[in-house]
Amino acid sequence: MVANLALARQSAPTPAPAPVAAPDFAAIKTRQQATWSSGDYAVIGTTLQIIGESLCEALDLRANQRVLDVAAGNGNVSLAAARRFADVTASDYVPALLERAKERAFADRLPITFEVADAENLPFPDGSFDVVASSLGAMFTPDHARTASEMLRVCRSGGKIGLASWTPDGFIGELFKTIGRHVPPPAGLKSPALWGTRSHLIELFGPASADIAVQTREFTFRYRSPEHWIEVFRTKYGPVLKAFDALDAAGKASLAADLEALIARFNRATDGTMVAPAVYLETVIVKR
Repeated sequence: MVANLALARQSAPTPAPAPVAAPDFAAIKTRQQATWSSGDYAVIGTTLQIIGESLCEALDLRANQRVLDVAAGNGNVSLAAARRFADVTASDYVPALLERAKERAFADRLPITFEVADAENLPFPDGSFDVVASSLGAMFTPDHARTASEMLRVCRSGGKIGLASWTPDGFIGELFKTIGRHVPPPAGLKSPALWGTRSHLIELFGPASADIAVQTREFTFRYRSPEHWIEVFRTKYGPVLKAFDALDAAGKASLAADLEALIARFNRATDGTMVAPAVYLETVIVKR
């Protein structure tokens, strides 16, 4: 009898894993919109201006080109393109961020059109832009394929798509992982850092592209101290702010300790300040 039971156990089929439910993109997007509306991302975004400038140079941007900045945030690419006398439209689904971009454009006397728009459902005709760009913005949309499809749709044939995206193993990619250990993302949701990998970009854009050129670059976070960076990010940067808000006192202390350890891994300053290089992928895609 014992032998028969053992045999039965060995021959019994292994239960199939439970199917993973498809992410509820609409619900996730609503949460993300609230996340990016919290804090004051523009305080951090303005420090990243050099990334937008570099992307416009990589795109070999020309005066009078029609440029769409997708998920423009506080307008780093938009301002950089307008400085090169392009015809620029800045779009984002967070009105408050566009307001900060408007303030910057007004201060610099740069003509930019601003439009509240969802990167996954752009309100523009097919082929209406020579250049479609996004610096650290499109990568955060929940439906990667939909966003890529929309960027391709509104770009003319022979036009360019430019992207700047944090890589999975760089400082900000590791920040996402650290947050995820404390506040797990929705099941089935792809990591935004996949946009910082060539293989994922080929999957998203390859079939409709004549060329995909990538360049690994570094942006260096420079803050008064590691504690200063944590304070700024936990009060101004939506994803970190919301992660702290979701935790109890012990969880907050644990997350803060993990952030301190993360900074220690990347910080190359020895004078008490923070100088942490963060790798990102700069990509230029030529549409067929």
